[in-house]
Amino acid sequence: MKRIAVILVILMTALSSLNAQDFQCSVSLNTTQISSSGNQQRFNEMRQKLYSFIHERKWCQYNLKQNERIECSITINLTKASGDEYEGTATLVLQRPVYKASYKTTLLSFQDKKVKFKYDDGDELEYDETANLSELTSLIAYYLNLFIGVELDSFSPNGGSPYFSKCQNTVNLNSSLTGWNVAESGQNNRYWITENFTNSTYSKIHDFYYQYHRLGLDVMNETPDAGRAVILESLKLLQQVNAQKSNLAVVRIILNTKKDEIINIFKEGMPSEKTQVVNIMKQLDPTNSSAYDAINSSSSK
Repeated sequence: MKRIAVILVILMTALSSLNAQDFQCSVSLNTTQISSSGNQQRFNEMRQKLYSFIHERKWCQYNLKQNERIECSITINLTKASGDEYEGTATLVLQRPVYKASYKTTLLSFQDKKVKFKYDDGDELEYDETANLSELTSLIAYYLNLFIGVELDSFSPNGGSPYFSKCQNTVNLNSSLTGWNVAESGQNNRYWITENFTNSTYSKIHDFYYQYHRLGLDVMNETPDAGRAVILESLKLLQQVNAQKSNLAVVRIILNTKKDEIINIFKEGMPSEKTQVVNIMKQLDPTNSSAYDAINSSSSK
């Protein structure tokens, strides 16, 4: 009888862990630049604990099915080490499937250049939403909540709002630290990303994610012309945000993430659509202005 009880406890624990998985996340740790001063066993342990930290906690309020888990990758590239202190960069990528298509669209793809944290042998990755227990877990939790927020925004109007609020809370708890500080130059750190997503002045960013993905991309497999027309309207929303304040961190991230996809979508567009999109994108993304000429490189319908 005792043996049966033990087996049941093990099964229940395993099922609980399985149900907690909200993410299908690839976690990589690149230590080649500090390999001479690093401890490989420590790095292997850190990577394994990061993977468990992400996959064995419940992050999303919804019970996601296996095929609904949020697909993302986090690659941490360590460039400096001093004892248990590390600095480097992180590359963040978030994708989701497109409805009735084999294609996956990238929702976010960018690099965080101000990663800094402490980690020593045997450290447990502890986390509390109400306290800064670890710069490393704050960093990871911040991006997981950002991923959930953007993913949910792409499925329903303002669906990610609670998770952007969680991001804001994490920023507040770490506001004096590198990468989280309002006073840092460039307006492209975690503070400013969160500010853009939570500032009601830029609410059309959320409308963009919903219109572009759920009303645009998700219908293109069945009605490509209708989907493309909605995507064009969604780009006008970004144009309106840019008119309110140019060069916002989130708008830059969106443009870098979506540039190639937008070009490929509108290569098949009507001449009037191509003209509008090229004009909009050159205005929004002047650095890559010449790239959008490719939209006109294929024959019109």
